[in-house]
Amino acid sequence: AVFILDVKGKVFCEYFKELEEESIRDNFVIVYELLDELMDFGFPQTTDSKILQEYITQQSNKLETGKSRVPPTVTNAVSWRSEGIKYKKNEVFIDVIESVNLLVNANGSVLLSEIVGTIKLKVFLSGMPELRLGLNDRVLFELTGRSKNKSVELEDVKFHQCVRLSRFDNDRTISFIPPDGDFELMSYRLSTQVKPLIWIESVIEKFSHSRVEIMVKAKGQFKKQSVANGVEISVPVPSDADSPR
Repeated sequence: AVFILDVKGKVFCEYFKELEEESIRDNFVIVYELLDELMDFGFPQTTDSKILQEYITQQSNKLETGKSRVPPTVTNAVSWRSEGIKYKKNEVFIDVIESVNLLVNANGSVLLSEIVGTIKLKVFLSGMPELRLGLNDRVLFELTGRSKNKSVELEDVKFHQCVRLSRFDNDRTISFIPPDGDFELMSYRLSTQVKPLIWIESVIEKFSHSRVEIMVKAKGQFKKQSVANGVEISVPVPSDADSPR
């Protein structure tokens, strides 16, 4: 339910630029058409905004004589990619984005440690290309049901609809015909002991009933050739504090 609501919001933003009450009222006819294509008997159907824009337009079209033709992407098994795409230069860009979530108690012990990652692609390829993405043998997916020692287990794995899950179940190869442009290929979560990139130590001293001094130390634990940008350290204080500084 949350997924389809998020998809509807993104599709409406693609059509109306801003998702507001006024824009929905002004375009209620298109909204009805989009809802009819997005859902089929309560199940998600066509959710790619680029495909929807091929046959649900905001501009008036001249009436053409002859037999009407349904866009190929509606009946084709590859509904997320249009036919006839051509580029002078074929390119694919891959970004692996990972964030580390840590929960540490007052004694410095790590209570929770996990990595949340996504693999995003930017595709500029002609025709209907089939891509294959291989993973390290040490990576073990929870979906496969396999078990190995000294392996990295990824949990909550979610794939884009273009991924052939049957192929992945057999040899753990991510095989797919990608959509055109930017899209998120997969997301995952990794529960493992992670060394904190930045270690924080805090010392709290009470001088009186109305004065408290907090000393915070931060230490980078990554390699010297690496650089951390945009680091922010937030020190929460009570809402009734007079003048924290």
